[in-house]
Amino acid sequence: MDITETLAAGRGISSGVSVALVGRWFMGLLRGQFSHTNILNSPALPGEIKMGWAFHLVIGGGGVALLYPLFFHALKFALADNHLLAGMFFGLATSLLPWFILLPSFGWGLFGSRGPQGSNALLASTLSHIPYGFGVGAVVALGLTRNIH
Repeated sequence: MDITETLAAGRGISSGVSVALVGRWFMGLLRGQFSHTNILNSPALPGEIKMGWAFHLVIGGGGVALLYPLFFHALKFALADNHLLAGMFFGLATSLLPWFILLPSFGWGLFGSRGPQGSNALLASTLSHIPYGFGVGAVVALGLTRNIH
């Protein structure tokens, strides 16, 4: 996911979101502030980059990834035999999280429509979440082939 974001940014496709902003938002959550008028205008906080990485990795690497089987169960789909393809579909579905939670709480509106000039959060988050899901599917597929349950 992070590699895809870096490659897309090199081609001018960016969400405008940085790990520092994620940390700033999360640290605000811990103090009871869910949303910002525009997070870019909120003061930087000590440790926000470290907190941003921690939040990003714990939520994406653990919390959301654990929802993979529940996602297919809730949609009444049997877990796909092809976890790579199913994972990519799951990754696409996880784009809903930034579109409807993170970006609006940054003060950037649904899909990041009021994000920084030149950003395209809708496209950037979609492009990065698909390989994220692919990775989740790959881990599940690898675990199943090695009988890791």
